Amino acid sequence: MEGDFTGKDVYGKHFSPKDYLKMYYSFSKEDGSQEDALLNFYLQKFHKTFTVDGVKGDTLIDIGSGPTIYQFLSSCGSFREIIATDYTDQNREEIKRWLKKDPDAFDWSQALKYVCELEGDREKWVEKGEKVRSTIRRVLKCDVTQVNPLAPLVVAQASCVTSALCLEAACKDLTAYHAALRNIGSLVKPGGHLVLLVALGGNFYMAGEQMFFCLYLEKETVDSAVTEAGFDILWSEEAKNSYSPTYSDCKNVYFLVAQKRIKV
Repeated sequence: MEGDFTGKDVYGKHFSPKDYLKMYYSFSKEDGSQEDALLNFYLQKFHKTFTVDGVKGDTLIDIGSGPTIYQFLSSCGSFREIIATDYTDQNREEIKRWLKKDPDAFDWSQALKYVCELEGDREKWVEKGEKVRSTIRRVLKCDVTQVNPLAPLVVAQASCVTSALCLEAACKDLTAYHAALRNIGSLVKPGGHLVLLVALGGNFYMAGEQMFFCLYLEKETVDSAVTEAGFDILWSEEAKNSYSPTYSDCKNVYFLVAQKRIKV
C-alpha cells in the first residue's frame, strides 16, 4: 500500500497525539507481549547508547520528538540539557503537558519502570521522571526540510542529536532524505554523536483512523545518507516490526549510532 506524501499542513490539522500514543506506546497488561516488543527494543538501545556506552555531553537536541518522551529516559542523565523539538503545535503541547504533570498527559510510568529496571533499580522510576523533566529545558519548533531545522533560532552545535521515526515521515523522496540528514547533522559538533531510529521498508503508518506517508528506506540507503552527511557509523541493529500490519507496513526498525568526523 503506497499513499501520497503527507504534507505539513495535514500533520497540523489531522495528526492526533493521543491516537498515536495509544496505538504505539501503551504497554500491555502482559509482560513480553508483541505490543511491547518494539518499545522495549527502543528503550534497550537508548540504554546501551547513553548508559552502557557512555555517550554524553553538554546539550542533546532531539529532532522530531513527536508527542513522546521515551527517547529521553536514558539520555537525561548524560547531558546538562535536552532540547525537544517537533513541527506540529499539538505534539509540542503534548510534551509540555507531561512536563507540567497535567492529569491529561500520557502515562509513561511503565516505560520509566522498564528503563529503571535496565539500570538496576525499578523502584527509582519516579525519581527518573523528575530527572527527565528537569533536563528538558526547551521544547522548540523544528522543520527538517530547512537548512537550519530550528530557524529562526540559531543554537550552538550539540554534543548529540537524536531523531526517532521522524525523517522517513517528513521526507517525500530520497533526495529530501539526504538533505534532511545533512540539515540535522549540521546541528552536531565535530566529534559529537548522531543517534537515529528508523522505520525500514514501509510506505505508511496510522495514527487512529488517519494514514500518514512513510518513505520507503533500506538499511544501505540510511547508512549511505549518514556517511554522506559527515558521520562514521559506530554500530547499528535491526529488529522486526511487531505491530499489526494495519498499523504500519514497515518491515523492520533500525537503530544507528554515528560520530561526526573531525576535519583535519
